[in-house]
Amino acid sequence: MTDSSKPLFWRDPRMPHLELRKVADGRKACYAPHSHTHWSLGAITEGASTFCYREDRYRVSAGTLVLMNPDWVHACNPIDNQPWAYQMLYVDTGWLTQLRYDAGLLEVPRWQDISTAVITDACLYAGYVRMADSLLDPQRDLLDKQTQVVAYLSSLMHALAGHTRQPPPRAPEVLQAVAAYLDERATEEVSLDTLCDRSGYSPGHLIRAFKQHFGLTPHAYQINRRIQFGQQELKGGRPIVEAALNAGFNDQPHFQRTFKRLVAATPDQYRKSLFK
Repeated sequence: MTDSSKPLFWRDPRMPHLELRKVADGRKACYAPHSHTHWSLGAITEGASTFCYREDRYRVSAGTLVLMNPDWVHACNPIDNQPWAYQMLYVDTGWLTQLRYDAGLLEVPRWQDISTAVITDACLYAGYVRMADSLLDPQRDLLDKQTQVVAYLSSLMHALAGHTRQPPPRAPEVLQAVAAYLDERATEEVSLDTLCDRSGYSPGHLIRAFKQHFGLTPHAYQINRRIQFGQQELKGGRPIVEAALNAGFNDQPHFQRTFKRLVAATPDQYRKSLFK
């Protein structure tokens, strides 16, 4: 019997561009602000919650879809510990970019952010639920699942075609260089002094400016990247302790606490996904 308090992760190695998360009791899923490298689309299936998306804050309830652009900081959490449930689809950004380009929705095959954050259209919501149900159904054929995903996301992208937006103003080159440095050394120890030396900023100025442009402090940004790396390690079959060390954590307990805070699931729950 499945424990409804635990999140369920669906993955299929034949569809590596997708991952689906299903949470039956959202009171157990509390997130710190974080971001993903992929594009995310969620459906609130029961109750209501608070959706924080960059500087905006929404109250979302059953029948609502929420959308998150790659690398946009967000969090979605319960309201006064009231029950709520949701499903979240994570889509590889490159794959979705190609889908949009092939459909004639992008002039060049380069990601363009979508300005819409919340959708309340009943038909789009129902289509999402049907698509998610097909992925979670072990009796459905691969071709059926692939067809459901492409058909639904294509129709959604067409519906949102007038809601694209140019990327937000790019951070100054010096801050982009700091972010790239943290990306390259996500699993290594990096000091604030080193970042200040490379940027020429004072500690306080660097932290404020970096958070203004990236939504996270340099430390939180690096930790977010470490957890993303740890997720890839777990999906690749690494033992938790090995994934923790490879991701730059000193020990497994620290990795587990941080993973739970950002992913709202334990590493073991994330690793034990439902395939096919």
